[in-house]
Amino acid sequence: MITRMARPTQIAPSILTADFGQLAAAVAEAEAGGADLIHLDVMDGRFVPNITFGPGVVAAVRRATSLSLDVHLMVEEPERYIDAFAQAGATGMTVHLEATRHLHRTVQQIVEAGCRAGIALNPSTPIEALREISPFVDLVLVMSVNPGFGGQQFIQTSTSKLRRVRKLLDEFNPTCDLEVDGGVAAHNIGDVVRSGANVIVVGSAVYNEERSVEENLALLRLAAESRE
Repeated sequence: MITRMARPTQIAPSILTADFGQLAAAVAEAEAGGADLIHLDVMDGRFVPNITFGPGVVAAVRRATSLSLDVHLMVEEPERYIDAFAQAGATGMTVHLEATRHLHRTVQQIVEAGCRAGIALNPSTPIEALREISPFVDLVLVMSVNPGFGGQQFIQTSTSKLRRVRKLLDEFNPTCDLEVDGGVAAHNIGDVVRSGANVIVVGSAVYNEERSVEENLALLRLAAESRE
C-alpha cells in the first residue's frame, strides 16, 4: 500500500493578471508577500486563442526575482522553444500533452536543458493519457479552466479530477508535484489542496484592487491550510 507523501503547499502567482507596465514591481511584491514561485503563462495564439509573451519577458522576470520561474507553455510544438526559455531563466517548463506529438522526447529535452519537466492536461483530456509519461516528469498540471485567458470560473469537476490524478501519481510517480491552474481563490483553495494539489496557481486572486498582494497571499495561505 502506497502512503501519500506530505507536500507543503506552494502558491504560485501568475503574472497574467498583473500590471505589465509595472511588472518588476508586481513580481517583487509577490516575492515579498511570501509567494513560493512565479507562474508565467506563454500563449501563442494557436494552441490557445490569446497571445502573451516570449523569452524576453521571462528573462526580465528572472532579473526581478530570485524565486523559481514556473513557465507554462500553452503553445503548439513547444519543443521549438524549450532551449530559448531555458536560456531566459526558466526553472521549470510545463508543456501540454495535447500540443506535441512526441511527448517523451519533449520531456527529455526539457530535462536536458536543465529544467524541471511538467505536463499539463486540458479540462476535457482524460487522465489515462498521463499513464505512460507520468514516471518521467516532475510535475503534472491540471487545468481547471479552458486555457487562454485569466479570470475564468473554476470548473467544479476539477477537484474530482485532481483526486484521480493524485491517485495515479501515487502509483507511478509518488514524488511528482500536482499543480492546478484556473479560477482558484480563497473560497475554493482549501478544497483544491484537500483534493491533492500542492502547487496552486493564482492570478486575479493575488493581483486585484480589493487588497494588496501581500494581504491576498496571506488570505490564500490561511484558506489553503484550513481543514474544514
